[in-house]
Amino acid sequence: MTSVQEEAGLAATTEIREGEYGEKVAVIEPGGAEFIPLHERHGKPLNLFWTWMSPNFEFATVFVGVLAIAAFGETFSQAVAAIVLGTVLGSITHAALSARGPEYGVPQMILSRISFGYWGNALPSGINALVAGIGWFAVNSVSGALALGTLIHLNKYASLVIIVVVQIVVALYGHNLVHLFEKVVFPLLVISFGLGAIWTFSKAHYSGTPQVPFTQGGIGGFTLTLGATFGYACGWNPYASDYTRYMAPGSDRKRTGWWAGFGVALSCIALEILGAASATVTGAGGLAGPAPFVHPYPTVVKDLVLLSIAVGAIAANALNIYSGAISFTALGIKIPLTLRRALVAGVFGIAGFVLAAVGLNHISEYENFLLIIAYWIGPWLAVYFVDQWLNKGNHAAVLYDHKYTNWAGPIAMATGMAVSIPLFANQYPKYIAVLANRHPAIGDLTFEVGFAVAALVYLALYNTGLGPKRQAAASG
Repeated sequence: MTSVQEEAGLAATTEIREGEYGEKVAVIEPGGAEFIPLHERHGKPLNLFWTWMSPNFEFATVFVGVLAIAAFGETFSQAVAAIVLGTVLGSITHAALSARGPEYGVPQMILSRISFGYWGNALPSGINALVAGIGWFAVNSVSGALALGTLIHLNKYASLVIIVVVQIVVALYGHNLVHLFEKVVFPLLVISFGLGAIWTFSKAHYSGTPQVPFTQGGIGGFTLTLGATFGYACGWNPYASDYTRYMAPGSDRKRTGWWAGFGVALSCIALEILGAASATVTGAGGLAGPAPFVHPYPTVVKDLVLLSIAVGAIAANALNIYSGAISFTALGIKIPLTLRRALVAGVFGIAGFVLAAVGLNHISEYENFLLIIAYWIGPWLAVYFVDQWLNKGNHAAVLYDHKYTNWAGPIAMATGMAVSIPLFANQYPKYIAVLANRHPAIGDLTFEVGFAVAALVYLALYNTGLGPKRQAAASG
């Protein structure tokens, strides 16, 4: 175990989180995106399994599978292949990112400063704060509210208020309550969706090609499904070390990465395949929300699944608000309050509620949001992993160094997005990029191209004056 002297030595280069927290649950977690003191470390790798399983037991995950059949025109077997491949890719990166948390003791968007510099990291941190704390929050709140309203026959706006209040409270209290909540609801979610799956898979049609409005399946539908499933799985990547940073530095890296990645992979693959099977039963009506999805079920099972969709939305959004707030504090904006993270979480929750209320009648827009996630995370991951390959060693000293720069990171990420989105994005019917319009059979290759371009640009700039740079006074 690291000594008190070693922890004190970190103070010269690290912002250490203030306040006492430990393993308390009924206490609001202090601080924001600071280093977690060594005497406050706790938790085991196995805990990450339900922390990452529970948030995916919700209608949003099911909806990804529905899209593969009802929107992208894939056959069931094609959909399953794309779901497995896209999810496994996003889960592997999630495992690798989670494994670094115990060693560094900081959130994911603080670790991102190694690849982007202190101020250059505002690009991924800012995007993630908006996407996680407001965008994802709104999407999941809508499905949760619709499920709750259907279950208890309550006005959908009143249902939305209930869902949002519970989500904000869990996120407001912070890390320990989030982990506990995911563990407590895990059995309910697994049993409920498992019972629903019995009826869905028994009624599904596994052969034939669906008729959809804008794609004929095949390669185009496959790449669209691949992008959506990867986008959903890797949508958790920018949060990865947020939930492992409280673990002791000596925690087993392989087990930490395995349980985090396996939790994402197993839950996403299971629920998305369930959604694909559901779409062969409900057809395009599966796009309308939770009600068509549960329609084939007996009353008791229907009610259990509707309850679980509402609870699953809370499980997902507890993470979204929590990590969105952390990403905002990682921007480097000084908020001189002990409860800065909690304050930001509350503000994000209110903003997300407003967006959810506006979009309560437009759940079909979800497919575009899924693809947009992969548009920015692909280039971000490329920079992060290429930098980790080139820039080996422990870099704790630069994480809170205001003078540390690495402009190659934001330039590479921005270039990857600037090249891939205008050429390959396929957001039918609102926006179809140049090459995607001329060659519709390719579907959507934005993530793949964005990743490749960002990686190549970062490699080219790494050893130039735009690469990692620290002033001598900041070294040590």
